[in-house]
Amino acid sequence: MKKLALMTAFALSQAIAAPAQVQPGAMNQGQMDRLDRDGNGAVDQAEYQAFMASAFATLDKNKDGNLSSEEVAQVLNAQQFAATDGNRDGKLSRNEFLSKVMADFKAADRSGDGSLQ
Repeated sequence: MKKLALMTAFALSQAIAAPAQVQPGAMNQGQMDRLDRDGNGAVDQAEYQAFMASAFATLDKNKDGNLSSEEVAQVLNAQQFAATDGNRDGKLSRNEFLSKVMADFKAADRSGDGSLQ
């Protein structure tokens, strides 16, 4: 689960930085450092949520407050999109998106200390 949360952040960071170069895989130290805003060697819940909120805004190309499957095609497959679309309306609201990624974060935080290392 920790890998899932980190891979989600990695995929989003890569899609935002260079959409044509999204590559699946584990995050390296440089990518972790990008999320670790306070430089303490861990990504805490607040840092992760701030990054994901920013990622949502960046991915929302038409600025309608929702993500379409086309807007997130480089970071979510159809199954992941459907699992995140809680009300099954074919789009991801900011709340749906953040609820899912923060649930992934919580599941990845095996020590329960509110951070990923």
